[in-house]
This record gives sequence, C-alpha cells and structure tokens, in this order.
Amino acid sequence: MILKNNKYNVIGTRPIRHDGLEKVTGKAVYSADVQLPNMSFGAILRSPYAHAKIVSIDTSEAEKLNGVFAVITGKDFQTGIDKDIEIGEGIANFKWDSMNIMARDKVVYFGHAVAAVAAKDRNTGLQALKKIKVEYEELPPVLDVDEAVKKDSVVIQDDFKGVEINGELSSKNVADYFQFNFGDVDKGFKDSDYVIEKDYSMPMVHQGYIEPHVAVAQWGEDGRLTLWTSTQGAFPVRTQTAGILGMPESRVRVMPAEIGGGFGGKTRVYLTPLAAMLSKKSNRPVKIVMDRPSVFDATGPAPGGKIKIKIGVTKDMKIKSAYSDLRLEGGAFGGSAVGASAKCVFSCYEIENTKIDGYDLVVNKPKSAAYRAPGSPQVSFAMEVTIDEICNENGWDPLEFRIKNASKEGTRRGDGPKFPKIGNLDVLDAVKKSKHWNSDKPASKNGRLVGRGIASGYWMNGGGKSSVTLSLNDDGTVTLLEGSSDIGGTRPSIAMQAAEILGLNATEMFPRIPDTDGVGYNGMTGGSRTTFATGWAAVNAARNMIKELKNRLSMIWEIEAEEIAFDNGNFSSKSDSELSINIRDLAKKLDGTGGPVSSVGSVDLDSSTHGFGTHIVDLEIDPETGKTDIIKYTAVQDVGRAIHPSYVEGQIQGGAAQGIGWALNEEYFINEKGKMLNSSYLDYRMPTALDLPMIDTILVENENPEQPFGVRGVGEVPICPPLGAISNAIKDALGIRLNDLPMKPSVILKALSKK
Repeated sequence: MILKNNKYNVIGTRPIRHDGLEKVTGKAVYSADVQLPNMSFGAILRSPYAHAKIVSIDTSEAEKLNGVFAVITGKDFQTGIDKDIEIGEGIANFKWDSMNIMARDKVVYFGHAVAAVAAKDRNTGLQALKKIKVEYEELPPVLDVDEAVKKDSVVIQDDFKGVEINGELSSKNVADYFQFNFGDVDKGFKDSDYVIEKDYSMPMVHQGYIEPHVAVAQWGEDGRLTLWTSTQGAFPVRTQTAGILGMPESRVRVMPAEIGGGFGGKTRVYLTPLAAMLSKKSNRPVKIVMDRPSVFDATGPAPGGKIKIKIGVTKDMKIKSAYSDLRLEGGAFGGSAVGASAKCVFSCYEIENTKIDGYDLVVNKPKSAAYRAPGSPQVSFAMEVTIDEICNENGWDPLEFRIKNASKEGTRRGDGPKFPKIGNLDVLDAVKKSKHWNSDKPASKNGRLVGRGIASGYWMNGGGKSSVTLSLNDDGTVTLLEGSSDIGGTRPSIAMQAAEILGLNATEMFPRIPDTDGVGYNGMTGGSRTTFATGWAAVNAARNMIKELKNRLSMIWEIEAEEIAFDNGNFSSKSDSELSINIRDLAKKLDGTGGPVSSVGSVDLDSSTHGFGTHIVDLEIDPETGKTDIIKYTAVQDVGRAIHPSYVEGQIQGGAAQGIGWALNEEYFINEKGKMLNSSYLDYRMPTALDLPMIDTILVENENPEQPFGVRGVGEVPICPPLGAISNAIKDALGIRLNDLPMKPSVILKALSKK
C-alpha cells in the first residue's frame, strides 16, 4: 500500500469497529429478528408470467380461511403522484413504484406481486395464496434491448409515449434518450490513423446480498406507521413509503436495524408499503420476509444491455475521437443507470472529441436498481476491452497508453463537466511501480493457459444531506447520533473524524443510529457519500461542540470565549498560561454552566469529487473445462485520505471480488418466456473465498481538497475494472477476444472450439 505520513492521531489508525462485538456474537438486531405482540406474517402472490393482462382476481376463498387476517391487491393502493424524487442512487417515482410493488391491470415481469395476505403464521399465509384465483391473458414479452427499440415492439407501459430521436418518435419502450456531443467526432475519426469499433453485451446481474428483503410494519391507532426494514437509508424509506401510501412523511417512523448487505440493491422499497397496508387492514403488526427466488425475481438487479464503442487514435498513441452507443435495460418501468454510464464511459481518458447516445429501455424484466457504481462497470468493461484491443493491434504497452491518454485536472468528462484535482495519473504511476506489474507473468502449469490483464475504472462520488448530533458525557466520552445505515464500517469512519477534531480516542466515541424521529435527515448510504458527507457533518458537529465548550469554560474562567484556544483536546487561555484543562476534565465541571452540552452538524453537498482505480489480474484457464482461476490480483485506487485503512482495503477487496464474479459467472439466465432459471445461490454462481486469492491493495492517498480530512469515497470504484481486466487477461491467455458477459466456462470452450 502507499500511504502518506500520518499527521493525525485518530485518522489513519485501525481501531476495532464499534459494532463488531455485537455482530460476531450474534447479538446485533436485524429486521427479521423483530418480534411484536400479536404479529402476523405476510405472504405475496406473484405472477407466473412476464407479461400479461389481469382479467380478474378473486380473493374470497383466501379471506374465509381460518387464520387469515387481511388480503390486499392493487385495488387497495392509490395510483400515486407521478413525481420523480432523488433517493441517493437513482430516481424514485411514487406512481411507477406503487405499480412495481403491486400490479394493477397487468403484470410486466415474472414475479410481479398481484396480491398479499397477512396470516397467523407463514404456512397459513402460503395456503391462503393458493386459494386466490387470478385469471390472466398472456402477452408476448419484450426481453432485450434490440426488441425494445423496434417501433413495432409490444408496448409494455401504455402510459409511456416514447421520445423524439433525430426528429422521429421512438418506440414506447424507449423510456429516455439523450445525447452528449463535444468537439467534432466525425472529423476526429477522419484525422485518426487507426479506428476501431466494437460491440459488447451483458445480462442483468444481482447484487448478491446475503440478507433478503424484510419489512415489519405496525400501523398504530394514532394513524402513525412504524417500520423496521433492511435498508441503506431509513429516511429515503420514509419518503418512498409515505409517497406510495399518500400520507405525510411525519406520520412514518423508521426504526434502526442492522443490514446484511445491500450494495445499492436496498435503496428502493419493495415490502414496506405492502406490510403497512396489511397492518392497517388487519390492525396487527405484520412481518414479510422475501424468499430467495423472490429477491431475484422481484427486486432490482443491475441493468444488462448492449454497448457500442468506437475509438480513433493517432500513430503517436493519442486518442483523437470516441463514440459510444449505450442501451441499458431499465426493466419493466425504465430507470436504468444509463445516465451514470454516460458520465463514466470516457472518464479515465482525455479525449478531444466525444459523442454519446444513451437509451433507457423498457423490457419485461424486474425494474433495475443501483449496484455499486451503477452503470459504470458495464461501460468500463466495453471501454477497457476496446483500449486493450487498440494496444494489441498496434503493439503498444497498455499501461503506457493509459498514462499517455489519462484524464487529469481540467479534462472534460463525456457529459460535459471538467475534472477538478483527481488522482488518475497517481494511480497509474503506482501501478507502474508495483511489484505485480513489474513481475514476470506466472509460468503455465499442467497445460493451463496463463494471461495477464489490466483495466481502469471510474466513479463520481455523491454528496447530499447528512446530520449528526453529539452529546458530551460526564466522563468525557461522546455519544454520536447519525442516521446513515452502516453497511461498510461507517460508524467508526464517521466517529473517527469527530474524535480527531475533539482530541479524543476512537474508543471514547459511541456512535449510534437512532430512528428517523431521533436525528436530523440523512441521505442514502450509497454513491460513496457516507464517510465523506456524514463524516463532514460530524466534523461540523465537533467544531460546534468546541465552540459551545469555550462558551461554558469562559463562564468558569471568567474570561471572554475568544480568549480561549483549543488544540488536540486541550483548552487554554491565550493570555494566562496557568489556565488550561482537557476536554475530559471539563466534562466533569459543567454543572451550573447551562446544562448538558450537545451539538448538531449538518451538510448539503453537491459532490464529493471523483475516484479512479486500475487493477492487474493474472489468471489461468483449463482448456479442457474452460474454468478460469484467478491466481494473483492487485487493485490500485486513489482513496483520498484513508480514515480507517482496514475498511478501505476491505471495500476495495469486496468490490473487486464482486467484479470478478460479474466477469466470469454471474447472470440472470432468462428463458424465452421471461422466467429466470437460476434464482438461487446454488445456481447463481458468485465467487467465494475458496475461489479467490488474497486481493492485494495499493492505496494512493491523493487528498480531496473539498473535504476537511481529504476523504474520497472508495466503495464503488473497485467493482469497475475487474470486468475489463479479466477479459484482457483471457485474451492474453487464449488469443481469443470475448466481448460478451459472463465469460463462463461454456463460452470459453465454445470459443476454443472455433479457434
């Protein structure tokens, strides 16, 4: 790793995480652990068709079943306001989200909910579902982006009107279209000495969180709704649930619970409105736990689609012009991450002339959702493979080519904005100096084919709103309240920033996540924003606490607050060297100065700048089976200032592992009827610890000047490079280029058979 000399006392250290003991001893409370008096259990009836009209639903027999307390269908929900709201990673729309969680007149993907029941136990609930009679009129499904763009394709959403593209109205299955155009792309290609154009495809993939979606709802007699749910953002859950149910947000309270993984897949609501409506109708608390097939069928995977890349370069290794056509699946309601894809596709390179066409397409699949740098892994794969192909064709070193064309401060991104200070070149320089890059490629053993690949990736970090409340305890410790769900060690990373300001140790901070009534608004834990934004709010709260403590101390010392200095946990008089006290001792002397000391800090930020990473992979392939094994992997990333290096390393290793799975095995394997055939972790193959070597990390600390401690988000960049790096390594091993994901054994064997 590369770390700058640490000038801090707390920042850059590796304390044990505050919630660690509860989690390793099994005492941490997750949503499924919640038990309430007279609780009933929810079950959901899902569509067996990917596209069909609902002719009729008869719930009468289910309602008569002993032990059934409530039955709901689409008729129990209002339409919802057709209003887009930002939820941290993506856009929510109350109208379409309401129709997504419970079908109305038609079902638009396999597994679409059509009814739900609340019963005395799960078995009774499942029995009740069998008694609900639904008559369908099956319709042809639209299952890929090529079919969706056809003007005569089957219409999925009757309310969608299509969009204007080059003066013509598109298919109604085109939810959105945009174009970014800078410079003169056509002239750039004419002035190029070498032009390459490639097409790439990828299926939908799932985030792979272990904990399924859960919701517990209690609709009180006072009309207030209390929720427990597995989520990356309690406040966005409050907003979405209230909007779908047509009630004020102030009437919804979301309680804290731990989260067993999310990676962007738990930014939307799927169960809370259903559990809430069942609770209201039955006058009982209701718990719904998704089974694994429902998680795959009816939540939000990352979009698949097709991408075209065209690049022109000159003889002196400079990219002259670039074009990309991005077509991503938004699922049955649109809303893919294609907009983010456009921001990311060319971001690792300085290119004079660029043009991007982006299509958000409606298909009969579950509505897509965020997945760790949503939209970036797909375009990183396409761009990095094309770059590698250019280098192969011209005999150029792939690292030197990236260095020569690297984006830097002042480079215009493909969608227009110019970069501030970024660490792309620093990352590439660290790669060039790394032991891995300078080592020999491993020797082939037992007839296996060995290859090495390299690829880069980018993600822009989010900002948003965050609030933190601090309370000074009598023993000098501090209780910290923050509303950001902890899915990656953010309790310590936030608390450590406040501790550094206050001159305390990390162990003297007690971070807690209260319910939505107990702390100010906090946005989604996602978009690589939490350590940056909520950490900044903690810094502001700590500074406000110091200001208040100076006011209190001025009463004790009988001097003006402006005459008091503070440094590393110690207060002192600027004019009297005899007057000094540390924060721990001061905490014991505050009686009579105005009561307990607390402070609040908040932020509302546009962005937390930009992150870059480059990965190196060595792999070997068994030509008899097509199986690929990763034998060495190094991830290099600009992390800004590493608040807690162990968690930074863990984030990078986890992201790389997910990217490796995306490259080699993971896919929604969907048949011609629109049904996913591998909706279990037995058949949806994700890499485990047995499949991977230790992923080495190199942390490049190029501090972010926009944040008090130089923080950059780190959690999303590392999933982007693996897809391209592995494809490039496979090409190096086999001499065969694979442009479609996943690059699984059967695909490799088929390619070898044609060689």
